[in-house]
Order: sequence, then C-alpha cells, then structure tokens
Amino acid sequence: MHFQSLAAIAAAIESCDKCPRLRRHCRAVARIKVARFRDQDYWGKPVPGFGDPSARLLLVGLAPGAQGANRTGRMFTGDSSGDWLYDALHRFGFANRAESIDRNDGMRLQDCYIAAAGRCAPPGNRPTATELARCRPYLEAEVAALDRLMVVVTLGRIAHEAFLRAAGWWAALPPAKRPPFGHGHATRLPDGRLLISSFHPSRQNTNTGRLSRSMWYEVFAAAREHLKPGSVRPRRDA
Repeated sequence: MHFQSLAAIAAAIESCDKCPRLRRHCRAVARIKVARFRDQDYWGKPVPGFGDPSARLLLVGLAPGAQGANRTGRMFTGDSSGDWLYDALHRFGFANRAESIDRNDGMRLQDCYIAAAGRCAPPGNRPTATELARCRPYLEAEVAALDRLMVVVTLGRIAHEAFLRAAGWWAALPPAKRPPFGHGHATRLPDGRLLISSFHPSRQNTNTGRLSRSMWYEVFAAAREHLKPGSVRPRRDA
C-alpha cells in the first residue's frame, strides 16, 4: 500500500473491512454497550493512529480496547491502559493533558505518535496471526511516513514483533540478532533508532504489580533522555 500522508492512512484504516470476525465483534460491542456507557455513541470502527506527524517517538500498542478506543475512536483513550499511558506522556512532556477521556477532549501530543499492531478490538484481546498480518501494512505505512523517528516504544510482545515486522527488521535480521522483548530492554537498531520494549499497561499487568509506576516511568524517562538536544539522529541512508 502507498499513502500520501498520515491522514490518508487514517482514512484507509477507518474504512477497512479486511477482517470479518473483528468487524462483527466491534459492531456488536458498539450495539450492545456496557451499562456505564449506555448513553454514549460508540465508534465501533477500526481505530487510526494518533499524534504529531513530526514525532520522534513512536508508541506501538496491541489493539483498541473494546470499551476504550473502540468506544471513543482514539488510541488508548477511555480505559485504564490509557490512564497509565497519557499520565506518563504528560509527565515527560509528550502530551498537554494527563487524562484522555474522548477524542474531542483537547488532548494534543507533541513529538509523539501512537499506533498499534491491530486496529480493531479483538475478542478476548487476542487477534489472530492472520488478522495481524492483514493490518500490518497500516503500521508499515505509518513507520515510513514518520521520517523523524528516533525512538520506538513497543507495549507488549505482540506489538514488539509487529513493529519489527512492519519496519523490516524481522526479515532483515537473523533470529539471533532480532531485538529481544523484555521490559525496559533497549536496542539500537541498524538504522540508528532506539527500540525500547515495555510491558503493556493492561490491568493484568498493573493490578498484579508486574508493571509498577516506577517501572513504567523509567521507560519514558529513557525515551526522553534519548531525545534530548545533541542526541544522534537516525541515518537517512539506512
């Protein structure tokens, strides 16, 4: 796929119907709703990326939450994972607000863009390998369009592999040389960019203590440190 802009990528994502199972699920969630959001109009469509077109920091998540981004229409907006993410982005100067409630709440990202491995809320938070492969061209296009990228943070193992595949490193590097996933693990990619992997801020991780606030903040502190003035930019010829 070839797109002229991030806006064109977003439009293509919103109209995507490649995965019938996911489309049925998202529409069903939007139709049935949960009691606490009964009075809201759900987005119920694939969710595009969000952020600064000139971003040097890219965040890659798994997929929209059924009652989060599938409801609000914006990545990591309206659920507990988003509460953790936007709090950290605000703390480290990447967002103008610490809380994201809906896509019209005035949230603005600076030097940061949020994407995902999948763009539809999957049943049980488990997209299939085939569904992820169908969605990958959108992430590939976003990575190509964000030509100032210096740091990529992957949230969870699936997002980590999705980025490596979308950026071409999964195929280009032998298995032993592929950046491993591990919370806080940082790898310098052959093109000079820094890849940092992190546990996903899901309730499963945050409620059990597998991911603490201090662990979470350390990831964004590392990203911010790498983006300070004087940091080495990626090679353009890589």
